[in-house]
Amino acid sequence: WLVIAVGLVRAYLAKGSYHSLYYSIEKPLKFFQTGALLEILHCALGIVPSSVVLTAFQVMSRVFLTWAVTHSVKEVQTEDSVLLFVVAWTITEIIRYSFYTFSLLNHLPYLIKWARYTLFIVLYPMGVSGELLTIYAALPFVRQSGLYSISLPNKYNFSFDYYTFLILVMISYIPIFPQLYFHMLHQRRKVLCHTEEHKKSE
Repeated sequence: WLVIAVGLVRAYLAKGSYHSLYYSIEKPLKFFQTGALLEILHCALGIVPSSVVLTAFQVMSRVFLTWAVTHSVKEVQTEDSVLLFVVAWTITEIIRYSFYTFSLLNHLPYLIKWARYTLFIVLYPMGVSGELLTIYAALPFVRQSGLYSISLPNKYNFSFDYYTFLILVMISYIPIFPQLYFHMLHQRRKVLCHTEEHKKSE
């Protein structure tokens, strides 16, 4: 994720504009975000003490955005909303993996712990906004092209409308996002308050 961050900064300095920076980090983004599927397996095996359901939703939604929307609908790749979620993901992951690394080394700086449980307050809504705006921007192109849609009649007697599916995906954010967000707020109070109490006791 640091590679992606450096790529974004270098592309911005070279172009002098933040528009269409997606192309400068497209390949590493696809590689690292797809690699995150292993995190679901790590949770399922108990290597990481996180919820399999929450981790699966977060990872799969990002993989979906990366491949089924941004990669598949070329027209949205120039949208500023793509940069919005890429920047949010990148900062979030750099902080999260730094948190994991220092925790494994038993030397976790308070600043990283604070950033892990505080910056999501802005980054999470920022990322979700970018994701929803990107899906919304893709809708007209999906409807026009019939991308991934299956029409009747066919030998399987089955139909699928990808345009409608994307709308349902957007609607699913309404019940799911608040749950994830408030879960993180609860974790923040639990972790940071415990740290403050520990400091006072010393």
